[in-house]
Amino acid sequence: MSELTHDATSRTVRTPRGPLHYHEAGEGPPLLLLHGSGPGVSGWANFGANLPVFAAHFRTLILDFPGFGKSYPSEGNPMAAALPAVLDFLDALSLDSVPVVGNSMGGNIAARLAATRPDRVSRLVTVGGVGLPLFSAAPPEGIKLLVQFVNEPTRERLVAWMESMVHDPALLTDEFVEMRWKTASAPDALADLGRLFNSGSLAAMRDVRTNAANSVGLLTSIQAPTLLTFGRDDRVTPLDNALLPMRLIPRCELHVFHDCGHWAMIERKHEFEDVVLSYLLRDRKPSSTSP
Repeated sequence: MSELTHDATSRTVRTPRGPLHYHEAGEGPPLLLLHGSGPGVSGWANFGANLPVFAAHFRTLILDFPGFGKSYPSEGNPMAAALPAVLDFLDALSLDSVPVVGNSMGGNIAARLAATRPDRVSRLVTVGGVGLPLFSAAPPEGIKLLVQFVNEPTRERLVAWMESMVHDPALLTDEFVEMRWKTASAPDALADLGRLFNSGSLAAMRDVRTNAANSVGLLTSIQAPTLLTFGRDDRVTPLDNALLPMRLIPRCELHVFHDCGHWAMIERKHEFEDVVLSYLLRDRKPSSTSP
């Protein structure tokens, strides 16, 4: 396999709503990876380091949502634009039912895709992003820090938010922080992020009754085999968020990474890849059998 750099795997596809940027590598059955939200995020920022491992088994596709990365900007709330964009993307690449791995916002969108279009999702893997805080406070610490960054986008506030995303802040090297700061401080990126995280979104998270009703309807509609993964020390979607989906999604499993925050695919990279690959490959028949 050739070197899987950002530029070598970069692709763009035209859709009715605008161009969608993605990364592609590998051969075989397709696998779709959906990134989270936050300052400086993109598909590559979330999953670029995992691409070689998944590409060894799948035609791996890492999509940039509208308003993120190099995809078309979102005129309204990027969360509302994400699900239609995923369907446009699957149609543009002539893909029917695919396994989907989603982190945070990407996990939420993947769950909505599985609930509303079960014909398009063969397996679902989430990294946080789903469920309801049954015991922890809402909004959570990580989201509050994110809104603070949106209101006053300084490097110091970016670092404070990034520290809330991980168990071990040693992961936040100067290079890592600089990469996120460079992308996050762009005017267009700040505008899109502000439409997603603001005082209104914080108020919506406090509406526990409405959120509970919506969550039950969503989760019980997911028919695809589902693997929930959570960091035990997640401060964006704390571990108690897993209890409701674990009970309500019919074919659901849960894996918890110890000493891990919200970015399991980064902070516990090798374990994450092992767990997710094992789940995705579970039902694949071997290409040959011994006599």
